[in-house]
Amino acid sequence: MKSDKKTIYLSGPIMDECSGIARQWRDVAKEALSEQFRMLDPMRRKFVDRQVDSANEIVEFDLQDVRDADIILVNYNKPSIGTSMEVFYAAHDLGKFVVAFSPFEYKDCSPWMARYCTKILPDLEQAVNYILEHFSE
Repeated sequence: MKSDKKTIYLSGPIMDECSGIARQWRDVAKEALSEQFRMLDPMRRKFVDRQVDSANEIVEFDLQDVRDADIILVNYNKPSIGTSMEVFYAAHDLGKFVVAFSPFEYKDCSPWMARYCTKILPDLEQAVNYILEHFSE
């Protein structure tokens, strides 16, 4: 049975990110949003970065999560090729709503992230509140 809840994919740096940092914000987001939304966390998979035999799987599983999501929540705390690719794919190719949070001022954001994130807010709390305000049933 398919859930009537909208689905949120948690996009953000994993490779070259301290796993504690990569998990911490996702755990906070899941705690704040999982009652009203179905959450897709790429950290639920146990792949190891830079293993040749898992690289294609990592990308394809992440892209499938982007396809399955209604909303993409992005931690734009540093440049990340994978995060940028997910944002572009979600917004440009699929027309998804992309809500990011970032410590960067607008003038310091990549033009690509500024263009393809629907909304960029200064922190996770404001991004969560934005999603709750605009997408709760």
